[in-house]
Amino acid sequence: MTEPSARIVKAEVYEVAMPLLKTFVTGFGDTSSRHTVLIHIVDDDGFEGWGEAPALDHPFYLPETTSTTYSIVVEYALALSLQATSGDPRDVVRAMSPIRGNTFARAGVEAAYWALASARSGQPMSALLGGSAVRVAVGESLSIADSMEETLEEVALRLSEGYRRIKLKIRPGWDVNVVRAVRERFGHDILLQVDANAAYTLDEADVFHALDEFELLCIEQPLGYDDFEGSQALQRQLETAICLDEAIRSPSDARRALDMDACRNINVKPARVGGLVASLEIHDLCVKRGIPMWCGGMLESGIGRSANLALCSLPGFTQPADMSPAVVLYEEDLVDPTYLVDPEGYIAVPQASGLGFNVVTDRITARTVRLAVLDQRTQTMREETTDHFRI
Repeated sequence: MTEPSARIVKAEVYEVAMPLLKTFVTGFGDTSSRHTVLIHIVDDDGFEGWGEAPALDHPFYLPETTSTTYSIVVEYALALSLQATSGDPRDVVRAMSPIRGNTFARAGVEAAYWALASARSGQPMSALLGGSAVRVAVGESLSIADSMEETLEEVALRLSEGYRRIKLKIRPGWDVNVVRAVRERFGHDILLQVDANAAYTLDEADVFHALDEFELLCIEQPLGYDDFEGSQALQRQLETAICLDEAIRSPSDARRALDMDACRNINVKPARVGGLVASLEIHDLCVKRGIPMWCGGMLESGIGRSANLALCSLPGFTQPADMSPAVVLYEEDLVDPTYLVDPEGYIAVPQASGLGFNVVTDRITARTVRLAVLDQRTQTMREETTDHFRI
């Protein structure tokens, strides 16, 4: 990849409110509000890059939140990125390496540099990552509903829209019966998986033994978000592949999980694992080991989904991605036109250079809760006054 040689002359960090159309209910609880962190950089040739650091508003999925992510980006990650030896995203990753954890913050900054590198090179981001697919198969992840019938109606709707896989969120008391109902209504021809979001313990293994009978693609994160040993013990009892999500927060986590047979499927979320460079390492590891994987999502706007789509163009992503269009989640996206699912259940991988989507800055400005900008004199970020949008 040609390394960008220009200097960053403008950098902005936004916390933006993105009101959800409806509450998203999972095994770890309800997500009823949604803020996200955006990073915008511009070089002295006028090329720009956008990235998204999509931690959730609360610490119930993982320890990071929107608020902590914003602070780490403003106070540390962006400043360290400006010290990189070049604008090559891999150099940026090395420059941010002193930061422990805080994967969402590092991933969002890194993504902005990938978009900038794409803009400077004139190549789509997918090409820079080594991908070649021009469209990505997608599935839909269904929130826990108020009733069984509501779930069945949504499954029918999403299948009619072309989605190629259905994922059911489960939690204690909402698990075997809902899977049975979906199989009875729609048969065994549809790709079906479940996601527990770490809601169970090994003492509840009987639930997963029962689910083992339904020919599921995988059972995602059944046990605690850091319970590798429990996942190992459970995987030994099941025919169905365990997929790890919350537990995989770095390439070394992925290697550890595979070495101990704690899973036989991996969900790669770039923001959760620390960025696209880390995602590429996990991709190569899974390909080498023959492990199926797919790209998950964090309810991103089109800004964050762009990097996910680029990543999904790599050959190791063999299973449908979680890639709900923003119109399913929000009143409006931050890019226009936004991405959509075609009737065959695919989303096109952006082929334009840069982000690949047109960012609507007026929408960002209208929903900005707080904003920090680069002080050229000190090369540090300073907070600016905003109207402090609130949902």
